Amino acid sequence: MTDPLLAHATEYGRMYARSTAESFSVPSITTVIGQQAHSLDGWFGYMGASSLAKDPELPQHLSSPAKMRQAVNKAAKAAEVYRDDAARRGDRVHNYCEQVAIHALGRPHRMKETREELASNGEEAFADRFDEWWELYRVEPIAPEITVWNSSVGYAGTLDLVAKINGRVCLIDYKTKGTARDGTVKPLDDKVVMQLVAGMKAEESLVDPVAGEWEPWKYGENPVLLAVAIGETEVRPQRANPDVLKHHWWKFCALKRVWEMSADVAAAGTALLAVAPPSYTATAAPAGSTKLD
Repeated sequence: MTDPLLAHATEYGRMYARSTAESFSVPSITTVIGQQAHSLDGWFGYMGASSLAKDPELPQHLSSPAKMRQAVNKAAKAAEVYRDDAARRGDRVHNYCEQVAIHALGRPHRMKETREELASNGEEAFADRFDEWWELYRVEPIAPEITVWNSSVGYAGTLDLVAKINGRVCLIDYKTKGTARDGTVKPLDDKVVMQLVAGMKAEESLVDPVAGEWEPWKYGENPVLLAVAIGETEVRPQRANPDVLKHHWWKFCALKRVWEMSADVAAAGTALLAVAPPSYTATAAPAGSTKLD
């Protein structure tokens, strides 16, 4: 997908600026949602154990402590390798989806090149299933990869697509998913509802990133919030339940506050200070320590 010109990687997560000439000032939607605790310890352990068990050279390694350590180190990185590979695959799929929308709008596009990139990685089935979904739902694109901003709460983000389907304006977020054991696409995480509702609650959308020109957000009035899981065997769209949107919005706002507090804590200075033993003489405590007497 197109990397937003106004997005920056920072020590506080991904953040956005108002123009290419300005410094970043608000966190991205995904950075805010990332404040929610989400333990992957079990998955990391499973990936490591699975990688080691599947290593074809494991029997030979067992007789060599040095080689065994190498195999264990390799297995320990299995989850990171899988995550990074999945992220690159997701980018390739998103790139293709974006180019399909751009092509449909009659603009210069790279649809052929992005499809070839998927094919070269053995991932063309994602494009095939997406094309089927696009035609079946008769998607009418309005704005692909549109950057939005909310000054009241203080965040920004880039939506995958604004489109019309069956006459309704839809805010769409794509999620590239693997295949479950039953051959269906793996389920979406409910966190996508927060992502979509934050997009809906935007106040402005970007017109010109260089000039820093924005306009009032035109698509926040009762749109359909659509999460689209793109797999190799099927594409499954799911609509955010309108009855629960306010709760996910409140949660998003609370997580934004957590992000602010975390940034304040990080900027406040050292949280823990060394403590010198009680002094019964005039001997000075070491520099940077606190005396207990």
